[in-house]
Amino acid sequence: MPHRSRAAVNRFFQLLGLAIVSMALIASAAHAGGRTAAKKKQLSSASHAKRTVAARKQAAPPPGALRGRARTVKTAPRAVYVPPKLSFGQIAGLHRVDDPLDLKSSAALIVDQDTHEVLFSKNDHAVLPIASLTKLMTGLLVSQAGLPMDELLAITQDDVDTEKGSRSRLTVGSTLARGEMLHLALMSSENRAAHALGRTFPGGLRAFVGQMNAKARLLGMTDTRYVDPTGLSSQNQSSARDLAVLVNVAHGDPLLRMLSTSLGHEVALGEKTLQYNNTNDLVKKLSWDIGLQKTGYISEAGRCLVMQAQIAGRKLIMVFLDSADKISRLGDAERVRHWIESMPGLTAVPLQAARNSRG
Repeated sequence: MPHRSRAAVNRFFQLLGLAIVSMALIASAAHAGGRTAAKKKQLSSASHAKRTVAARKQAAPPPGALRGRARTVKTAPRAVYVPPKLSFGQIAGLHRVDDPLDLKSSAALIVDQDTHEVLFSKNDHAVLPIASLTKLMTGLLVSQAGLPMDELLAITQDDVDTEKGSRSRLTVGSTLARGEMLHLALMSSENRAAHALGRTFPGGLRAFVGQMNAKARLLGMTDTRYVDPTGLSSQNQSSARDLAVLVNVAHGDPLLRMLSTSLGHEVALGEKTLQYNNTNDLVKKLSWDIGLQKTGYISEAGRCLVMQAQIAGRKLIMVFLDSADKISRLGDAERVRHWIESMPGLTAVPLQAARNSRG
């Protein structure tokens, strides 16, 4: 081969080698760039994942907030509305009965004590819980039994109210004379005092309750039933008619008249002196001449009041059962008094509540 041809061939192979090397370098650079981009993308994804995990941890509820599949979210406590318990009279719709005096009591009866004339009546045969009006029968039995009023009686755990959970300032171990127990039961409606009077009665509590029911039957109180001496149980029930009979009989007892209308009484218990007041504010008013009274309340009975009072020269027996509140039962008594006083010649015309409902 001529010298010039061999030189050309060598030159060709040199150029070819350079081209191959260049292509290899270009390919290598491209591959390296791809790896760098992938690595950058991987790093970016990892960083994003870390940020997401951190955000989730920050927003996650505290340990114990998740239970199983459900999430427990703690919120501020909200007050729960508990509707007032309806009285027996409200359940029966007795308060919807119209009456000429627009009384707020579900049942009422006004009787002339001397003539026994019924001047006003409203649902007077309805048998309803009577609450602490029960204590009027308790007091009558204790007074008529001739028991020593100076005998000391102690409050025990048996006298603590388990029916309604009511409180008392007469703590277990307190000791008072029977007369003081009777005073507090009639004037201030003291439940533990009334229970102690029944518990310490000859024969015990069961015998005392039996005597209460026997006395009711003897007086002709056919609508009446007693299960305890306090009235805390809603099973102590009677009608306005029966209670008018009881008020008339109890008014004949001088001790019951004096104790039930007393304005207040101080009780010495050890180093303490407790002041008790009458539960009936009407006894404090000069416009009222009250000979005997008793109040009562449990949710099933509503606000109750019985009285013997002299109005416009007439001796009246007044019974109010299942009134709306403390004020309304006193308001009913005031309405009756104004009605009696407004009658020409001071003679009231008998009124009978209408039997229609107000709807």
